[in-house]
Amino acid sequence: MLIAILTDIHANREAMTACLAHARERNAQRYAFLGDLVGYGADPAWVVDTVMDYVARGAFAVQGNHDIAVTQAASKHMNPQAREVVEWTRAQLNEEQLQFLDKLPLTQEHNNLLFVHATAAEPKSWEYITGTLEAVKSMHATRARITFCGHVHEPALYNLSPTGKVSSFVPTGDSSIPLGTQRRWLVLPGSVGQPRDGNPAACYALFDDVTHELVYFRVPYDYESAAAKIRAAGLPQSIGNRLEHGR
Repeated sequence: MLIAILTDIHANREAMTACLAHARERNAQRYAFLGDLVGYGADPAWVVDTVMDYVARGAFAVQGNHDIAVTQAASKHMNPQAREVVEWTRAQLNEEQLQFLDKLPLTQEHNNLLFVHATAAEPKSWEYITGTLEAVKSMHATRARITFCGHVHEPALYNLSPTGKVSSFVPTGDSSIPLGTQRRWLVLPGSVGQPRDGNPAACYALFDDVTHELVYFRVPYDYESAAAKIRAAGLPQSIGNRLEHGR
């Protein structure tokens, strides 16, 4: 089965539309959404409705820190701009959409695959995996051979050998990697709606659970329109600027 892995959409309709179309063209059979469906962007209702539709048809979805902030309360660690967008987003969603976000699980498992927003070690701690220390901690916390997670907004790949040796890889362009079955893996697909590695193109990944091949993709999209919507909504202009620079 070919699974499309999308994370950190952040209410970016233009980026999500481009990635979903790209995945359909490559015959994706199932979808996994790794949290932070909302926050930052100007189309939270459309994004939540779209993910709800995919989940109704068998997609996986887990909760991110921006999702829970909208339904409950923003973390004290969230920056002021993100808090402002959280408050705005809450007012854009109806009860059904809010309930959907609130009831999303922190993790989902399927055939030796784990889907989580931040880390398998403590999913609700929202710890960022920024290096091998955090990656190993996450991989040791689950029996799943492959963990897919987001939160970091930059694509990366970590693996752990049977002898305990850890290594990492930063994919560039459209990278295809075989995930050897003798190793454990932690996959960061990068952000659909808020890339932060200096490249404004949207990120997502495809994983074939038969051939064990992982492919990272960068998908160009109309980030200027997405940024204009953010400004038109009265949200912080700097958030729109980030889309244009991928930072």
